[in-house]
Amino acid sequence: MVGKILQDFISIAIELTALFIGISFLVSLLQGLIPYQKLNKYLSGRNTFIGVIAAIAFAFITPFCSCSTIRVVVNLLNKKVRFGIVMVFLFASPVLDPTIITLMATMLGVKVAIVYTLVTSILSIIIGLLLENLGFESAVKRVTMTGFDEKEIKFSFKEAIKETMSLMKTVYPYLLIGAAIGSIIHEAVPTDWIMTYLGDDKWWLVPIAAVIGIPLYIRISTMIPLSQILIAKGMAFPPVMALMIGSTGASLPEIALLNSIFQKRLVSAFIVSVVLMASISGFLFYLI
Repeated sequence: MVGKILQDFISIAIELTALFIGISFLVSLLQGLIPYQKLNKYLSGRNTFIGVIAAIAFAFITPFCSCSTIRVVVNLLNKKVRFGIVMVFLFASPVLDPTIITLMATMLGVKVAIVYTLVTSILSIIIGLLLENLGFESAVKRVTMTGFDEKEIKFSFKEAIKETMSLMKTVYPYLLIGAAIGSIIHEAVPTDWIMTYLGDDKWWLVPIAAVIGIPLYIRISTMIPLSQILIAKGMAFPPVMALMIGSTGASLPEIALLNSIFQKRLVSAFIVSVVLMASISGFLFYLI
């Protein structure tokens, strides 16, 4: 069995490495064409529609993990960007990563990647604006964070290679972890067991997966190869998606950081919102 696990891991790792390097380089190269300063202008504007579209676009082109997103949130709040727009970015940024979404399309299907992107974007907008309308802006503490780098990314092969190498250090290890866990599950966990206990008719697994995803803090880069194995073994897709969004949208380190800039009632609202986003997204995947 050990030999088969190692064989599966090597096979998955080689595939992931080729895809990750190619996709990361292309995305990094294209980011040099993005007008970041114009996006900042749109974020600060009064037009709600343009603001939320700019927030989603900014979230999509800035591949931050949930913890790194906090620095940008503080920066936007200090610039007096509208609270609801900032919240849209806060919810969307960790889950909308162009490299990972492209990997998702390759490994799980284009339809899955499109639905995932649309659902998480729409729910981020709804939740962000809802929190604003419910008056949670008053729960923001006054915090200043220095050292935020806003320099434009240059369009060049050298910069793209540099960015790709940076992603290799920060994201690639989690892909390998997911490949390793997936290989073990593929060989060691019986298919019948997964189909029996984690199969299609277990709708209640969706909210459970959404809740347990937060303390687990499984990065989406880890979940892509892992979810491919789980689905192949018979696990229902909706709880896999709920686990993916729950673990990516919030984490214990991020919640600790949010406590420094938000009052407890807004932190609690954030946690509940992530669980709802993960659960609703999971249930929606029953329809596709």
